[in-house]
Amino acid sequence: MSKLFERLLLKRIEEAAPLNELIPDHQFGFRRKHSTIQQCHRIINKIKTSLEGREYCTSVFLDVQQAFDKVWHAGLLYKLKTYLPERFYIILKSYLHDRYFQIKLDDDLSDYKPIKTGVPQGSVLGPFLYLIFTADLPQTNDTLIATFADDTAILTSDLDPRRASEKLQYHLDTLHIWLQRWKISVNTNKSVQVTFTTKKSGCPEVNINNNPIPVKTEVKYLGLHLDEKLTWKTHIKAKRRQLDLKMKNMYWLLNRKSKLSLENKLIIYKCIIKPIWTYGIELWGCSKPSNTKILQSFQSKTLRMISGAPWYVSNQTLQEDFKIPSIQDEIKSNINRYKDRTTEHVNQLISDLFTHPLENRRLKKIWPEDLLDEV
Repeated sequence: MSKLFERLLLKRIEEAAPLNELIPDHQFGFRRKHSTIQQCHRIINKIKTSLEGREYCTSVFLDVQQAFDKVWHAGLLYKLKTYLPERFYIILKSYLHDRYFQIKLDDDLSDYKPIKTGVPQGSVLGPFLYLIFTADLPQTNDTLIATFADDTAILTSDLDPRRASEKLQYHLDTLHIWLQRWKISVNTNKSVQVTFTTKKSGCPEVNINNNPIPVKTEVKYLGLHLDEKLTWKTHIKAKRRQLDLKMKNMYWLLNRKSKLSLENKLIIYKCIIKPIWTYGIELWGCSKPSNTKILQSFQSKTLRMISGAPWYVSNQTLQEDFKIPSIQDEIKSNINRYKDRTTEHVNQLISDLFTHPLENRRLKKIWPEDLLDEV
């Protein structure tokens, strides 16, 4: 009953104050028709432009400590009162107040304690309240900010590595003031600075409140492994390890001696195993053939094991018989469907993803939009 009420209330709020007007365009989390891949694509486009322009693209990927559990109620209520009609503010104020928790350990129960911070986990309104609380995250003209709920990335670029770090540091200094004001903590030890460049040296390190952010050559953001030269080699190798582990755990079910029918084995492959490597294929699909071959080898090996096919049956025949596309065919079909979803998007940051092709290219790299021309 409570979730029904929350859904109804959220619908009424959206009618009175559309989320597109409340939430910044760079926030893709908990929003309809906004995906992690689209947000990562924005980051890829920024890196692409920098690499092709001989620039240093330096970035930070921030780890917000207990983002949903530490939302400051007084600050949240202030923003709700600022952004929403009074009738909704009064209801949401009541929704947040007089909430208690109790801990049970074995047969013992603690006393009830008031909940003074955070938004209700698992609730319908919780994500909305968090988006409102972080809607005024500071931006600057020289940086790109990408957020998906509490996953935050900030990027900037310049021909001069020191100048690039200065731009990023200015944004972080501005951000630090905002974080202090709204009682939000960032774990600098778990945050990462990565400089994307084709050159050997990177950019000077940056900090938050004089706490240096660790410098690394790769980062995992929204499920994609981004290396400093954006080769996707790290990502594909990580996926292959994940696939091998999954197959090891499911070998008893999928091996040729298993009593499970071939039809059900293929269903398991398509629904459980295949999504592991197809995630983000719209972006990493432009990787070198030597990288995608790693995944093609896995698929061929798996289909042969599932079917128990003899050695003289080709991998192509297995794929055609089972109606499972090759890796390259999967890439081509996914990138086209993905583009169709972005073209007419209401968020211009998404609709523009394929509308700014590079005119002067110096690298031999293939980018996501290049895959469209091959179809």
